[in-house]
Amino acid sequence: MPSKINWIDNLRGIACLMVVMIHTTTWYVTNAHSISPVNWDIANILNSASRVSVPLFFMISGFLFFGERSAQPRHFIRIAACLGFYSAVALLYITLFTSINAGLSLKYLLQKPVFYHLWFFFAIIVIYLVSPLIQVKNVSGKMLLALMVVIGIVANPNTVSQKIDGFEWLPVNLYINGDTFYYVLYGMLGRAIGMMDTQKRGLNWLCGALFIAGVAVISRGTLHELQWRGNFADTWYLYCGPMVFICAVSLLTLVKNTLNARPLPVLNIISRHSLGIYGFHALVIHALRTRGVELKSWPVLDIVWIFAATLAVSLLLSMLLQKIDVRRFVS
Repeated sequence: MPSKINWIDNLRGIACLMVVMIHTTTWYVTNAHSISPVNWDIANILNSASRVSVPLFFMISGFLFFGERSAQPRHFIRIAACLGFYSAVALLYITLFTSINAGLSLKYLLQKPVFYHLWFFFAIIVIYLVSPLIQVKNVSGKMLLALMVVIGIVANPNTVSQKIDGFEWLPVNLYINGDTFYYVLYGMLGRAIGMMDTQKRGLNWLCGALFIAGVAVISRGTLHELQWRGNFADTWYLYCGPMVFICAVSLLTLVKNTLNARPLPVLNIISRHSLGIYGFHALVIHALRTRGVELKSWPVLDIVWIFAATLAVSLLLSMLLQKIDVRRFVS
């Protein structure tokens, strides 16, 4: 287990940075008509490459809790504390600094998150709830590959429909519905791949190539949607979509094989503060964007600025919170 902790820490740090990048570039990918095609393309590629972040968090949780040990009462207490604390912070921010109806946000607190990014705390509870029922077995690489191809691509309801003379051959209907199925599947894959011997010749190059190819398909698919719809659509961005699925599995395997020797300094810091960064970053981005503290005349520079400023402020807030929250209930 100790040798595996390093890649988990590094992967958590990478996933956290990717989440910040997704929300940093969101304004640009959803406002294509306000910027040049080149700048939109840059934002689109960065966002496409970062879509794996949420699946990776589910895979990390699955690796930790879908094995010999499962989520304990203290884990449920912690996730409930996190949901309550960051919802309260978001409500305070909404009340003091925005025109959003805080009353409605509070009224529907248990139906949808107070602020958009907090949905993850609701979803991760499901992983914790089912963890006592799931203990992933060691499986062969061929069996796992077959499972991933069938469930991740062939029968994935998010796979773009493919037809020949009116005959629809993709996706195959295995009555798989709902994102939660894939969140749990990501967790099981995280555990299965984590236990597997993945140090195979050429596998790292294959995973790297698959990740790059997947990002290319996601970004080009999103561009195609923009061109024929005349507006942005998240068809290829879906966390449970087939290309994001492929990218997530590829990147997890690549990081496990190449970043397991030691926790990298920067990623280690980000990993230790990933919870606080996640909780605060969306509010920071919203504040920067709505207060005009941005550089939209230079989109690429603006992306760098918003990303760096958000990460720095969120990290600082997390560090301050950890000084107070010594038992790490919400930090």
